Amino acid sequence: MRFRFELRPLADVRPWGGEKPSLHWFGLTDGWYWIEVGGHQLLRYSDRTLHRWAAKFGAERAFPYADYYVARLWEDVLEMVPTVLEPIPDDLVGFVTRDRDDWPRGDRTPQAETAEQWHAEHSIYLGPLRNPPHIRWWRTITEDGDLVTVDWMHRPDVEIEFSCPLMGRVEVPTSVFLDAVTAFDRALLAAMDQRILALEATGPPAGVIVDLAALRQEQQERALWLGRARAREVATDADAIRLGVRELLGGGWSGPAN
Repeated sequence: MRFRFELRPLADVRPWGGEKPSLHWFGLTDGWYWIEVGGHQLLRYSDRTLHRWAAKFGAERAFPYADYYVARLWEDVLEMVPTVLEPIPDDLVGFVTRDRDDWPRGDRTPQAETAEQWHAEHSIYLGPLRNPPHIRWWRTITEDGDLVTVDWMHRPDVEIEFSCPLMGRVEVPTSVFLDAVTAFDRALLAAMDQRILALEATGPPAGVIVDLAALRQEQQERALWLGRARAREVATDADAIRLGVRELLGGGWSGPAN
């Protein structure tokens, strides 16, 4: 399991702003990213989608992966770490694996909203991408081992489809998940350190505002984020979630997973 990325060449990174264009840490992570797990590349577009875009826009993509700021994926992965590391009770696994589209419509009680929010926190945010797959993560500790499950589902539309299977589920040891997060963190920080060093040596691009001191300070601050994420503990009230699930799904909840 790996979180992969490629940064766009510095000369090709477009600054933010209109009359006073500027570059900052987040904007300098412009690039491509994807997730490798179980022999699949999640967030890799299908060849058919890439050919359609080339015919429509007249240019081949540099990489066949999600094209956005890598910091967005990095931030959202770190945000999920405490939630993913909290083991899920056996009887709630069946709920966290359910598709929200199958849930009853209508008003929610506060208890049902709590359960709904807990369910959502196990999905990684991919809002910047158009029609992305729905990717969920959860941890279980059983006599079979200490595992993190990666589950995904995608409903392609006429424009967007990805190369991975429409549905999939892969289990990896929790240590492998943590190693992947750590490797991603170190790789992005190292790449950004080289990018900042380059800007410190050459100065900002002509006409673009870059606060080099603030950039270096933010780099140092972000280097602490993974440690803080690892240290932050989640203490879910499982009984409250169970109550919310019963109110949300009623007789549709099968209780303990098979």
